[in-house]
Amino acid sequence: MSRPVSRVLTLLELLQAGGVRSVAELAERLGVGERTVRRYVDHLVDLDVPVESVRGRYGGYRLAPGHRMPPLMLTDDEALAVLLGLVAGRRTGVTAAAGTAGETAAAKVRRVLPERLRHRLDAVLDSLTFTTAPAGSAAPEAAVLLPVADAVRHHRPLAIRYTGGRGGSGERTVYPYGLVAHAGRWYVTGRDLSVGAERTFRLDRIDGARVLPGTFEPPPGPGPAERVLTALATAPYRHEVTVRVRGTAEEIRALLPRSVAVVAAQDGEGEGWCRVEIRAERLDWLPGLLASLDRPFVVERPDELRGLVADLAGRLMDAARGTPPPRD
Repeated sequence: MSRPVSRVLTLLELLQAGGVRSVAELAERLGVGERTVRRYVDHLVDLDVPVESVRGRYGGYRLAPGHRMPPLMLTDDEALAVLLGLVAGRRTGVTAAAGTAGETAAAKVRRVLPERLRHRLDAVLDSLTFTTAPAGSAAPEAAVLLPVADAVRHHRPLAIRYTGGRGGSGERTVYPYGLVAHAGRWYVTGRDLSVGAERTFRLDRIDGARVLPGTFEPPPGPGPAERVLTALATAPYRHEVTVRVRGTAEEIRALLPRSVAVVAAQDGEGEGWCRVEIRAERLDWLPGLLASLDRPFVVERPDELRGLVADLAGRLMDAARGTPPPRD
């Protein structure tokens, strides 16, 4: 590639980074004079690249917003970041691209890469393995995600058609407070005007979303992420567990996922205690979790959990003594 063409493409890459670039800055980055920079800009304009001239003390050149910019200029590191982001996003379920959109996007990026770089990136992708199983597909449709995000950003009411976990569906009007990605799923949290209370909705269960006229003022208090984690931890389950654990709330929260447990400090004698509330469909995993805290704890409810903790304690004592387990 000849040096003038290479510099014109480098100029385009600099402008694609965003913002207004002064002529002096561009001349320094390209290693040419300011008159040459203006000539390169004319070349881009001749190619229908929408370069705008900004006058004034802080003027220079910028790209007009809202235009698709050909060609896509990526360094080796940027191309690797894009492709790995698409692969990891699909793997964890976080990528907001339903169906094959993530795969087609990756294919388009690979198609415009130089052959040398494409082969090197293919070597990375072909040799990459993950330690976790692929997450189930829970990516929201763009037709849902975009209006929800617009309503969140501009504090506008949102009409959604929602299918709950038990299969019931219906129309809801929501004041959305925020979008949250957690454990491979997308959530919107806000006030459900249909029931007059705060609710958390999974985006993959929203069939349609429509921004409504008007605005609202989000309430003070916890941020969207904390609201979603609290909602997940307090969702109705078969068992409601209450345990008192010795330690500060900060220490215990660092040991328990916030989507699993609600921790509240309690006043007591000597070192402080906290009340931990957990809701679960099964109790068999809780004794091991409580033992892993390595702190004194007292099970308040249910009684069944006390028996499971005692059974685990007995098995641990047998293991410590080297006593073989009984034959079935």
